[in-house]
Parts: sequence; structure tokens; C-alpha cells
Amino acid sequence: MADMHISLISAALAALINLWLAVRCGKARISGKVLHGDGGDVALQRHMRAQANYVEYTPFALMLIVLLDLANQDGWLLGLTALAYFAGRVLHPIGMQADHPAKTRQIGIMLTFGLLLLWSVWAALVGLKLL
Repeated sequence: MADMHISLISAALAALINLWLAVRCGKARISGKVLHGDGGDVALQRHMRAQANYVEYTPFALMLIVLLDLANQDGWLLGLTALAYFAGRVLHPIGMQADHPAKTRQIGIMLTFGLLLLWSVWAALVGLKLL
């Protein structure tokens, strides 16, 4: 059976980041005194969108990480790229709080798109037995 250490660490990081994003939403909701929806509160809207964005991409990232891990592609490259993905997913919501285009948001989404593309191609090549 595969060791799955990269998948396990990635799943743990994914859950912790999602929890952090949820706490940020909760704090913004409390400070804006908003019970339901976003109440027109711009800060809350940004926090909510940041968490929703995270939840849109991270399941695909985890699926690809787990499948590559199961296919014995669990070397340093998978671990390093997983770490880079989660670093990007922390940078992105930080950048979303700015009133202007923020480098952290740009770096975060570039890491997200780039690594999803890399893992997709990698998984396809492994599936086709070309790697």
C-alpha cells in the first residue's frame, strides 16, 4: 500500500486553510453585524468570495495530489508543488482584501492555475503510461 504522506499532509493543510478562511468570514460577519448573506458589507463579501474561491479549486488539487500519490509519484516534486499550491492559496485571500490589484492575489492565482495544469498533465502522462 502507498505511504500517502503527501496526500495526508495536503488534506490536513487544506482543512486548516479552509478553517482559517471560515474564521475570517465569521469575524467579518460579527464586526459587520450581518446574520445572513453579506449585508452589503464589502469586507465580508471579499472574505466570503475568498473562501468560495478556495473551495472551488482545492478539491481538484487534492484529487490530483491523491491520485499522483497513489500512482507512486510521491517524490520531492509532488511534495514541493503541493506546498507551493497551499502557499498560493494563503496568498490569494490576503490579496483579495486590497482595494487595488495586489501582487499576493496575482501570485496566488498563478500558482493555483499553474499547478493544476502541471498536475493534470502529469496525471494524464502517468495514466497513459508515458511516465
